[in-house]
Amino acid sequence: MKFLGIDLGWKSQPSGLCCLELIDGKLQILDLNRKEAIADILAWIDTFVLAEEPALIAVDAPTLIPNAEGSRLPDKLTHKYFGKYHAGCYPANLGLAFAERTVNFGLELESRGFAHAPSIEAQKPGRYQIEVFPHPAIVHLFNLERILKYKKGRLGDRRLELLKLYNYIGEILPTLEPPLHSQILSSSFLPEIPHTGAALKAVEDKLDSLICAYVAAHWWYWGEQRNLVLGDRTTGYIVIPKSVLSAEC
Repeated sequence: MKFLGIDLGWKSQPSGLCCLELIDGKLQILDLNRKEAIADILAWIDTFVLAEEPALIAVDAPTLIPNAEGSRLPDKLTHKYFGKYHAGCYPANLGLAFAERTVNFGLELESRGFAHAPSIEAQKPGRYQIEVFPHPAIVHLFNLERILKYKKGRLGDRRLELLKLYNYIGEILPTLEPPLHSQILSSSFLPEIPHTGAALKAVEDKLDSLICAYVAAHWWYWGEQRNLVLGDRTTGYIVIPKSVLSAEC
């Protein structure tokens, strides 16, 4: 089973792309990449997931937007449950400039047979897509008291926060279930954290896509036993892993 994470650029900026595959009980990185045009992203998907091949694609973008204005239910719920961690998401509605791009991307995935999966039978092969949001996922997977603030602020501060994410990925994800392969930090796919702005943004996109791909694997592996679903197919939804501590209780 393959798991693809897509940190979709909501406008025309590049998107981070990650492909993981569960091999011998461990998640291996097949690719960690970045593409700009939607056509190139779809071609990348088609390269790593052949027709009829099972896979789950997790997209960090609102691919279901039923409301003409205001916020979707899942957007509101992120603020309700994760606002204290600074992890509420940006509101989505059909009146916003990005809506056509993100909704159409979800439709492109549906045309390839990737059905929305706000509910799932754990470990059943199939072709699925879900919406995810890295910030609350990171808080829960790594048992943090707030988000890692690597997206805004001074360059040096952003770099330090992104370095924390890099280290958490390498040190903690291999200890969870399903485990990321323990040699992840020595992988040629995982870049070092740079010191310049444009290069830092490129690595940020890639690491976000890796988190998306891991959430995809976690959802498929555990289903609702160890994941939260904010919303549903009608309202739009976001899948978030439960906190490691609550999942172990």
